Amino acid sequence: RASRTPTAVATRALRCRADGTVLAAAWGPGAAWALDQLPALCGAHDDPDGFDASRHPSVAEWYRRHPDLRIGRTDLVFDALVSAIMEQKVTGLQAFSAWRSIVSWHGERAPGPTPQPMFAPPDIDGWRHVPSWAWHRAGLEPPQSRTIVEAARRGASLERAATEAVDGEARDRVFISLRGVGVWTSVETRIRAFGDPDAVSIGDYHLAHQVGYALTGHRTDDDGMLELNSIVLQARR
Repeated sequence: RASRTPTAVATRALRCRADGTVLAAAWGPGAAWALDQLPALCGAHDDPDGFDASRHPSVAEWYRRHPDLRIGRTDLVFDALVSAIMEQKVTGLQAFSAWRSIVSWHGERAPGPTPQPMFAPPDIDGWRHVPSWAWHRAGLEPPQSRTIVEAARRGASLERAATEAVDGEARDRVFISLRGVGVWTSVETRIRAFGDPDAVSIGDYHLAHQVGYALTGHRTDDDGMLELNSIVLQARR
């Protein structure tokens, strides 16, 4: 995994043993931060204490099969925000292709013995100066590229305000203050950067149907998903 950490670029290589132990090595000037942050990336901050899976039979069965699943966090707020913006109103394949293209063209070559050439994302100022033709060539629509550039203009203050926010609602207010960012984009950023277990991706094209089918056997909409989600939220308390 190649990342631009708060200190510098780093590459992490991870291997999970059968007993759940994670082995890691890191290269580059940001290697120390990358290794210090590794437990959070692997879900160490997602505490299962107090989680009552018995409140729903499907949740109970899921928890019986996968008691070790955790929600990780990257602690890289701006990268999480940019990737979420790229995923607005397109398929995942389109978004991943756009991310790969921009990062390869305008990012920084990842250090270390990577199995193939890898690149860390640009820094905040680098995102702001990606030329218009590059966004177009990568397949990103103008509304998304404009939002990313506008976010980069406020990048440092956005990161600081979101990190200092006391809860998910406060973080939503920070992100949604940016033109072109709505609830879905904010929530996706919270999940990726902060590992927020209570964040629900309202407005997702497929998620409400998937949650409804998994928990009731029937498709549902966002309102129905929120009602079902309240069962899980109560189980966590």
